[in-house]
This record gives sequence, C-alpha cells and structure tokens, in this order.
Amino acid sequence: MKKFILITLSVVAALVFTSCTNEFLDRSSKVTMTDNADYWTKGTNIRLFVDGAYNQYFPGYNSGWTSTKTPTCFARNECSDDISTGSAQYDILLTNPNNNWYRSEGVRLLVRRGGTGWDFSWIRKWNTLIERLEEFKDSYTAEEFNHWMGVARFFRAYEYSTIVQSFGDVPYYDHVLANDEYDEQYKDRDPRTTVMQKCMEDFDFALANIRTNDGTDYVNRYVAATMASRAMLFEGTWYIYHKNDPAMKTSSNVDALAKTFLEKARDYAQLVMDSGRYGFTTEFNALFGTYKGRPAGNEVLLYRPYSNDLAIRHCIASYCNMREGQAGFANLSTLKAWICNDGQPYTSSTVANAESFEMKDLVASRDPRFEATFYRSPTNLNGTGIYTVKFIDREGPDTWADATNTGRPEFRSNTNLNGYPCVRYAEAVLNWIEAKAELADKFGGAAVSQADLDKSINAIRNRPIADAAAARGVKKTAPLQLASLPDDPARTSALEAGTHAGVVSSPLIWEIRRERRMEFYSENYRTLDIRGWGKLELMQGANNPDILRGCWANLEEAVNVPADDPTIRPFTIASAMATNGNLRVMKEDGTIVVYNGSNLADMKGYLIPANVRDRGNIGGVKQYLEPICRDVINDYENKSKEGKTYTITQNPGWEE
Repeated sequence: MKKFILITLSVVAALVFTSCTNEFLDRSSKVTMTDNADYWTKGTNIRLFVDGAYNQYFPGYNSGWTSTKTPTCFARNECSDDISTGSAQYDILLTNPNNNWYRSEGVRLLVRRGGTGWDFSWIRKWNTLIERLEEFKDSYTAEEFNHWMGVARFFRAYEYSTIVQSFGDVPYYDHVLANDEYDEQYKDRDPRTTVMQKCMEDFDFALANIRTNDGTDYVNRYVAATMASRAMLFEGTWYIYHKNDPAMKTSSNVDALAKTFLEKARDYAQLVMDSGRYGFTTEFNALFGTYKGRPAGNEVLLYRPYSNDLAIRHCIASYCNMREGQAGFANLSTLKAWICNDGQPYTSSTVANAESFEMKDLVASRDPRFEATFYRSPTNLNGTGIYTVKFIDREGPDTWADATNTGRPEFRSNTNLNGYPCVRYAEAVLNWIEAKAELADKFGGAAVSQADLDKSINAIRNRPIADAAAARGVKKTAPLQLASLPDDPARTSALEAGTHAGVVSSPLIWEIRRERRMEFYSENYRTLDIRGWGKLELMQGANNPDILRGCWANLEEAVNVPADDPTIRPFTIASAMATNGNLRVMKEDGTIVVYNGSNLADMKGYLIPANVRDRGNIGGVKQYLEPICRDVINDYENKSKEGKTYTITQNPGWEE
C-alpha cells in the first residue's frame, strides 16, 4: 500500500521539491519551486497548487485527446443503462484483478464505474496543503487563510467521497504520512460512516469559509456546495438502498446517518439556491455548444472555456458534428425514459405520435432537452441510429453538408473550441428536491410541496426554447403537478422489481429520477445514480433488452431524405454496413430483418447493432463495490513478513 499512498507531489504537477547545492552555495532553483516559505507564503503559488487539480475533478476540463470524465460520445466512458456500444458492452468487474486496476485501466474508470481507484496521492496533496497553510498561517490575512483552508478541506472531502463510492470502507488519513509511519500506512480500512462524517466536517468548514466569489470560473462557495451536495446525496441514498448489504455491517447508526447526510445534501444545495445568483435563462443546447465565449445567462457555475490563441482545445464537440462516429451511443431504454411534453410518459401521453420511437417524432413529442441532445434523424454514424449532438452548437451538425466547412477547427478533431459547463445550477436544484423527497418518504421529513417542484423541476422545464427547436414543433414540457403525478407503469415493472433495491414506491421519487436522467444524459451522472439507487441490474441486456436496441427507423425514408431539408443527413446503407457489419432491424413482434441488398422497403424497425452483445453477468450485491485488488493485499502481506502483522479486509463477495 505504501507505494500507492506515499507518492510525491510531482505526480500532480503542482509542486517540485528540489535543492541545488555545492561547496560554495546553497540556493533555490529559479525554475522549480521549493518546499519552504518562499513557496507557501505566496497566494499566487497556493492558487497554482489548487488549479493543478481541476482536471481531476471537473468533467470537460481536459484538453487535446484526453478523455477523463468526458461525455460518452467522445470516449466509451460511461457504463450504464443509457449507453450502448456496437460490440460487447463494457463489463463492470467480474473477477478480482491481479494488479491495481486503476493503474492498468486508467482514469477512464472514474466515469465507467462512477468512482475512483485505490489511490491516496490526492489525499496526500490536500493534507500537504492543509499542513503548510497551518505552518505559515501568519503570512495570510484571516480571510485568505480561511478561504484556502476551506478549498483544501473541500477537495480532501470530495476526493475521499469518490474513494468511498468505489470501495466503501477505506483507511482515513488527515495528515501527511511519514516514510516510517507503517502502522498508519498499513492500517485496515475505517468504516465508511466514519470517513464520511469526517468529510461532512470538512464540507461544513469549506462552505462557511470559501469565498463566494474568487473570480470567474474558479472554485467558489457555490461550486463547492453543489459538489458537496452531490457527495452527501449519494451517501444518504446509499444507506437507504444498501443498508442490508454485507459491506454495511462494519457501520453503525446507518439510518440516523442516512438522514443526516440527506439533510446536508438538502442544505448544501439550498445554499446555492438562496444565493439568488443562478437561474434557468438559457436554452439547453447553448449551455454546451458555445465556442464564441461563455454561455449567456446565469445557469453555469463553473465553465471550461477553450481558446485557439492559448492553444487550449479539446475534441468533445467534434464527436457531435455529424462527421465523426460515436463510440458510445444512446439506446431504446434511454428513449423510453424521456417524458412527453404534456408531462406524461409515452404510455399515457395524449401528444401526437407519443408511442413512436422514430427520431423525427421524438423530437416533436418529447421534452425540449431531447431535441437539444439528439439528432433529429436516424444516422449510420453509430449502431443504434441515435446520434448525440448535445455538446456542440446548433451550427456544427449542419456543416456536414457544406464542403467549405470541413476544415473549421471549432468543429473538428482535437481543435474544437466548444467549451464545457463543468458545474451547473440544475444539479443543485435536482439534488435538493431528491434529498427532500427521500427525507419525506423515509424519515418523516417535511413533505415536498408544489412550490418546491416549481423552483426545481418546473423551473428547469421552463427554460427558453431555441427558435430552431420551436420551428421543429418543440414545446415546453408541462409542469410536474403534485396533485396529479404521472403513474408510469415502468416504475412497477418486472424489470424494476428484479433490481437490488426493487420497485420505487414513490411516484414522485420516480419522476425526480427521470428528470435527472434527461437532464444529465451522457454527463457521467447515470452510473453513480444507478449504483446508489441499487439499480445496476438495469445494465444487463438479459433483464433489459432495450439497452441492446436503437431507435425505430424507416430506412427507405431515411436514405431518401426530403429534398426541401438539405440539412438532414441521409442514412447511408453502404457506410452503415462497413461500420457495423450486417444491417438489422427488429419488428414490433420481435422478428429480425437483415438487409440483403434488395429489401430496403422492409427495413422498418428498431435498429440493432450488428455485433452487439450483452455484458457479463452482474452477479449480485458484490459488484456495487470494487474489490481490494491483489497488489494492495500483497503489499500488506509483504510488510507483515518484516515482523508485524498487517491485514486489510476484503469487500464481501470478493474474497479468494
């Protein structure tokens, strides 16, 4: 374990410890920073130290081809029931790997599994900052000290929360470990309840002391509060839906702490809402597809701009430009979840064509976010025909037909300039309403009121609609009414009953979860949500065959698009077959039709990726947590050979 904890700070590229000596002179380097007062007493250095972590915590903050936490359309990161691939679906772990899997598979697991790896280098980074701030406290004003201490404790708590999400119980460290501090380095895991109470204390301090404004797109109190509410909401709901799991036997006061953590999630989000700074004044696509400056309006709390002049670019949007294929794509399960614009699920909606799963009908009948998220026609650029355009501006997808635009860097390759909204107000209000609903449903908390819905879900639904969307028949979705909640038959289906947590008893909680699914599609929230809610079984095609299917396509019509709309990309049979192999559709009765070169008129049905295969068996409760891998276990065993016994407890079900 030592080699995973005692990692020098150089790994985070924030600080390099050096000295330069000879028999005449001992002086600091002019090009590197030293671990002394020259470094730690300068506020600009503290800011640089902190800024080096933004890539670690904020989706879309990378550059070039890096894919950490990026949307699924660029890299096959997310592992959920929303996302499919054209071949075998990504597995969650089925057997305990011999090595430390976070090293072998890389940071993409941060989103594929909705957590992080067994890596404490970032904890060491934040403990270092906390200790140095204390050591040089007199160099700062009280306000400066409290702000930076709040930032350090916020990131320590948030980092720990992600490790807990992966492993449950983990060893807790609130100081930098010395090289010979073996009893601490090789101690067994602390209960997750202990660790998360420490995180809660850090969050409380952070939100009392971080600046409300530290400059545009720097971490401030409201960014921290939104992310802290995310961590507390997950923890509170985990205790509800996993309280009887074997891994929770190490913890005590589970019910009381579930209530406490949910109250914190509610209160942290309330802090953001009470600030009066944020609202929903920008149409959905414009929050993501902006390359000419920061999005208008006040919904984005933290934004990652890209700049051609500064050579800071990324390739997220280029995978939404109708020229690139997509590695991960939406499926029929996703489509069925979207609410119709009368506020009803498709099974009870009175909107025209509500039961049609053709893209053109879905665009006009569903919530406006659908039109802003997906292309309006089936495409050959991925196996399900459902193409994500969420992360590019409205001009980008239409440039496929314009030969003069093929080289525009804002739309192509790793030179595109569409920025990314790393933290959004929608998360704060949806965390808030979910926490309130769970408190009311499970712990006798104050009932959710219509006013609560109006300033959360209904405020989101009242976003402006783009003129281009309105021209396609898109309408705002009717408000969610407490007195007449939809009663979706999917909520009590056999599929839901077969999940770890079983049927969702509350129609209100079901609708809140639906809202999250629509709002955060492909933003790497869904994996964490279904893990916390005890719903990983939704990822199994044997249980949920809709994850292995796409939209309904009339391929004859899709190939011969209307001449009066040259912006619609025609479906190209040859290209689809070259990419996906056999072209197949499934009729409503389950009949599979394979394209044979002369039966285009009969190719009407749900698109099926030619090589699509189910993932390996999701074998029960053990897979909700990751195993302590063989490398870590070996470290403990090897250290024990030196005279003292050190052991680390394995997660239930992963014992060898």
